[in-house]
Parts: sequence; C-alpha cells; structure tokens
Amino acid sequence: ATSAFVKVGEWQQATQLLHDMEHCSVEICTITYSAAISACEKANQWQQASRLLQRMSDDRVEMNNISCNAAMSACDKGGAW
Repeated sequence: ATSAFVKVGEWQQATQLLHDMEHCSVEICTITYSAAISACEKANQWQQASRLLQRMSDDRVEMNNISCNAAMSACDKGGAW
C-alpha cells in the first residue's frame, strides 16, 4: 500500500500508514520506510524524509540505497543539502 502513495507523492498518507502500522504493533520493514521516504521526496518534503530516515536508524531498521538516495534527493530538492 505504501508504494502506491509514492507514485502520486502522497507523503501524508504514507507517513500516516507508518504511524498506524506502529500503533497496531506491525513491524515496519526497510521497503515500507523506503516507500514512505520516496513519497516525501516526490512531494518535496525533505524535512519529513529526513525524520523518517532518522526513525529508521532509531528503530534499527536496515537502510538501503533506495531509502538513503530518496532522503538525499529530497534534501537536495529542498535546498537543504
């Protein structure tokens, strides 16, 4: 479901889904985080992308090229790089 939000840059829905998953004690994997970060990147939400990357680290979820590149791209587009 999260990847569907990426295509249209629906970052708010993607981050809400992460919140809902956490609330229901569903383990959030690398792919889900990466999709949410990518949705933020497409919507030029660099601060939220950065927060999600930090949250991945805090939750000890393995980062991959997709999550890191999407976060860096979001920061670059937002002029925060």
